[in-house]
Amino acid sequence: MRIVSNEDNIISKELMDTFHEAAVLCVEKEQLEPAAMEISLTFVNGEEIREINRTYRNVDSVTDVLSFPMIEDFNDIIEEEEILLGDVVINMDRVKEQAEEFGHSLEREAVYLFVHSVCHLLGYDHMEEDDKIEMRAREEEIMTLLDLERRQ
Repeated sequence: MRIVSNEDNIISKELMDTFHEAAVLCVEKEQLEPAAMEISLTFVNGEEIREINRTYRNVDSVTDVLSFPMIEDFNDIIEEEEILLGDVVINMDRVKEQAEEFGHSLEREAVYLFVHSVCHLLGYDHMEEDDKIEMRAREEEIMTLLDLERRQ
């Protein structure tokens, strides 16, 4: 698994290592080979994500994370190929706000948003209630494996 990001000064090496572990877990849970996978990761502020959201999704609002999947059908993957799963864009302003709002660490919030986004790259969605339940269960499973589950 490769995570491509030129944002080394935004987050710590430890957090990037946790992102990597999370991505590997997500991919392995789908019975895919993580060694051939790549994710592009970008960190932005609120205004930047609003502009990206407006430009690429025609939605003029600030959000916490955006996912841009590159694979439509995982059955078409050729095993020897390197696969770009897609792009993840995380709004660090929102990470800070939501961590405070939900009473947990910046790490937990950033990793959760990353896991959420990787699930989207892998084809999960939350528009329908059944899909939302399935996606949330996978997110919580990964967060538990990372020992970053939601604290009550």
